[in-house]
Amino acid sequence: MTLNDLIKGIKTQTVIGDTQVTITGVNIDSRKVEKGNLFVAIKGTQVDGHQFISKAVEMGAQAILCEELPAELQKDVTYIAISSTEDEIGKVATRFYEEPSKKLKLVGVTGTNGKTTIATLLYNMFRKMGNKCGLLSTVCNYIEEEMIPADHTTPDPIELNQLLDKMVKAGCEYAFMECSSHAIAQKRIGGLTFAGGIFTNLTRDHLDYHKTFENYRDAKKSFFDSLPKSAFAITNADDKNGMVMVQNTKATVKTYSIRTMADYKGRILESHFEGMYLDIDGHEVGVQFIGKFNVSNLLAVYSAARMLGKEADEILVTMSTLHSVSGRLQPVQSPEGFTAIVDYAHTPDALKNVLNAIHEVLNGKGQIITVCGAGGNRDKGKRPLMAQEAVKQSDKVIITSDNPRFEDPQEIINDMLAGLDKSQMKKVISIVDRKEAIRTACLMAQKGDVILVAGKGHEDYQDVKGVKYHFDDKEVLKEIFSL
Repeated sequence: MTLNDLIKGIKTQTVIGDTQVTITGVNIDSRKVEKGNLFVAIKGTQVDGHQFISKAVEMGAQAILCEELPAELQKDVTYIAISSTEDEIGKVATRFYEEPSKKLKLVGVTGTNGKTTIATLLYNMFRKMGNKCGLLSTVCNYIEEEMIPADHTTPDPIELNQLLDKMVKAGCEYAFMECSSHAIAQKRIGGLTFAGGIFTNLTRDHLDYHKTFENYRDAKKSFFDSLPKSAFAITNADDKNGMVMVQNTKATVKTYSIRTMADYKGRILESHFEGMYLDIDGHEVGVQFIGKFNVSNLLAVYSAARMLGKEADEILVTMSTLHSVSGRLQPVQSPEGFTAIVDYAHTPDALKNVLNAIHEVLNGKGQIITVCGAGGNRDKGKRPLMAQEAVKQSDKVIITSDNPRFEDPQEIINDMLAGLDKSQMKKVISIVDRKEAIRTACLMAQKGDVILVAGKGHEDYQDVKGVKYHFDDKEVLKEIFSL
């Protein structure tokens, strides 16, 4: 593909060199540049790609797309200056890979909680129905059965289009992806064509990046603003921001709810730790999930499947066979007759939802012991809120280390404890060592009790001072239980 074809429709400020040269690949990482590539210099949050233009040229870059031209220009290289490379990289990447998102049905899921669950369940459901699918999620990316590890919730635009292109070549008809607020704000999904979007809910998260709740909300909303007329926009009518999300969208709007009037309705008929009986749109279905928030997640899945043309009966039969996503409300039974539950809950709202779900099932029989922490180098404002939420709904709480990253774990714990008064502190102990904290919770628990180990879920590591050490909450519990 020629450089001219790649930049068609992009408003250029300065062009130096030949735009008819053939481009063999597109890169934003100078270390990955190969001969004949276009290097796009992006001013990132941590690194400015403009500092690596000379390195990219050294590696064989044929052309440079940037905001500021370098002081030294190489005569065999084409330089193009535009006002914002971040705004345009998505369009360039999607064009290089011949617009893969138009060759399958791409559905994006955004919101604070539930993204991974909904995207993964849709992927599993559609595969069980006999469709070839791809998945782009926090936990892992999949092209049919091929697993491709994930570093971010949403890959960069080049990696994203690369993956979608591979999905198309593998014959995938559908792709389901998480769209994080970072990815939307950083235009990582720019240039993609979505068949539909799903909104889950909105609570405090990532304010270290977005600074205000309004900025965070508006990042999510801009995803729905950009959906085409041909797409659908499914929103949670139970969330106070649900209708705000879709107020300017051109897409067909559908709502789901467990509390109010909506296009797709659901309610719990019966609940146990093994699962629930639900009424969805007037049909009874048994599912292997617990908690009201999971009813919302399953309704979002049901709504999307309906909008993608699937019949209600087929959806519900398949739904009854689905399991919870790794690290989301996963029970581990102890030989002593208590239950440990591992969950990824790492925001105050997610913690509240999980504890609510446990209370719904326990129904006043048995105690709840919660083990939780908070991540380092992330939004400090949520730390005292996490502790408050844990104390509010638990009989005993052990505050411990999560992923401290480059912070002192004890300082993070102190930030959490600062949100508690004297009477709340009577329920709480703190143990920095996460394994010891889990072991202590198991020693405290009696028959019929529930231990919630929150914060890490599917993660099998602890991030300490930039090093990832192996640590898996489920493994630790099984070791303690000698299972």
